[in-house]
Amino acid sequence: MRLIFLLVMGLWMVQSNIYAQDSVDMRPEDTEWYEPVPAKVTPAETHFLQPPSDAIILFNGNNLDAWESSAGGEAAWIVEGDHFTVKTGTGDIQTKNSFKSVQFYIEWRSPGNLDHKGQDRGNSGIFFQNIYELQVLDAWENPTYVNGMAGSIYKQTPPLVNPAKKPGEWQSYNVSYTAPKFNEDGSLNSPARITVIWNGVVVQNNTEIKGHTPYIGLPEYGAHGAGPIRLQDHNSEVSYRNIWIRELDTEE
Repeated sequence: MRLIFLLVMGLWMVQSNIYAQDSVDMRPEDTEWYEPVPAKVTPAETHFLQPPSDAIILFNGNNLDAWESSAGGEAAWIVEGDHFTVKTGTGDIQTKNSFKSVQFYIEWRSPGNLDHKGQDRGNSGIFFQNIYELQVLDAWENPTYVNGMAGSIYKQTPPLVNPAKKPGEWQSYNVSYTAPKFNEDGSLNSPARITVIWNGVVVQNNTEIKGHTPYIGLPEYGAHGAGPIRLQDHNSEVSYRNIWIRELDTEE
């Protein structure tokens, strides 16, 4: 009996130490991997979608009225023509409304400047419920860790393939996102799931999201409700246009 107790305690201590690394000992590179590299796929020329009649328009090509700074106050990003662009250094922006499960559509463009590489080239991100990141990055001949390239669930799941266009060209994400559900005691009932169609090509197929998407540490879940869609300022002048959303009824 004493031996069993010691074995159980030993296993518990090992698990505790692993999760303690999340905030103490882990380095960014501990959750980055570089293989296998998703195969390149040439997308169809036409893959852009117009909003259906029941969509909520999040950007109409004129203003950022549906958005606000994540730090509070008005969104400071730059509206020009039919799109808007990250104003670096001003911080993230997020929708004024909150959502759970959604279909979300967005078109994005990495800047044509190729002076940078890896995570410093065309970096932004889309956070569902303000927590779970779908990476935006220039993925055209730009090697980086595969679970941090465009189309990835950041630091979790790489895209199935890489249908990236050249920097400076418009690309699209069509996303079906199912929010996580939690029990009354705050424990996880069912995880978030996501399907991502990038430039008309499925790159995430009902993928389980394992928890939040930190730069350092392991993914974890904490109980929460609806949250905004957040776009990330990562010091790259990424542009966005034609953004719309449809709320999905997944409640039992």
